[in-house]
Amino acid sequence: MQKVESLTLSLDTDETSSEQNRLLKKGEEFETYIIHNQQFITNYGERYRNGERISTGFVESTVNQVISKRMVKKQQMRWTPKGAHLLLQVRTRVLDGNWQATFERWYPELEALAA
Repeated sequence: MQKVESLTLSLDTDETSSEQNRLLKKGEEFETYIIHNQQFITNYGERYRNGERISTGFVESTVNQVISKRMVKKQQMRWTPKGAHLLLQVRTRVLDGNWQATFERWYPELEALAA
């Protein structure tokens, strides 16, 4: 974060050209992005020092294989792009722990029946 702030400060001078103004604006936008998304940005150095996995390539490869297998025309049971999108939305909510709240919001009458 200090490097981004330092870059922005070094661009913010009295000598202003259109190119420098453009770079300053982009630097400020980048700084704002980092500030707002800091909690979601992985610190790979820290993960490496703790012996944690820093690569997700194997996961991406598996996801690509599963999805592409279901999307091809020769597959007996295949997904439409919309169906795949909806399935991924549900799966993401399940993994994030938000599925129950979402389901209860969609079907409030089921919560009343369970009580």
